[in-house]
Amino acid sequence: MFVSRPVVHPVEAPPLREGGNNAPRVRMKDIQGMAGTPGGLALRLVQFLSAVVSLCVMVTISDFSSVTAFCYLVVAVSLQSLWSLSLAIMDIYALLVRRSLRNSGIISVFTVGDGITSTLTFSAACASAGITVLIENDMDRCAMNPCTRFETATAMAFISWFAVSPSFFLNFWSLAS
Repeated sequence: MFVSRPVVHPVEAPPLREGGNNAPRVRMKDIQGMAGTPGGLALRLVQFLSAVVSLCVMVTISDFSSVTAFCYLVVAVSLQSLWSLSLAIMDIYALLVRRSLRNSGIISVFTVGDGITSTLTFSAACASAGITVLIENDMDRCAMNPCTRFETATAMAFISWFAVSPSFFLNFWSLAS
């Protein structure tokens, strides 16, 4: 019976780079949307701007504080805007000094923060959408309430959530790999 036998071939170590630059090699290619990339910065800016617009629209309504879901929306988008702004600043810094934000500790903080803020923003947007539908369709009280502003603030909160979701999933994937 003829059976092939495995053969081991010795492999030489790659030569050291000249100039003393023996930095570790990058294990995975940076995907646009991850922290420290131009795509990641664009996602953070979209998150920030849509959360700020939602916050500004809700704050301009005089009686938004009478509904708990709208108060929750204000708190959630406030937290989302602060989180997105701080990470956008970190992305700008990483891009300017050409540093990679691929440290597992940093990525885990980004992942947990994105997960918390995305959950809060999504739940607040859903609650506000439910109250808006109740006021507009079920109670027919849009004459007394600024329904279009409620809808605008809710829509901007959903846009912020749509922008934070890719950041969360890409950071989570990067952390897992």
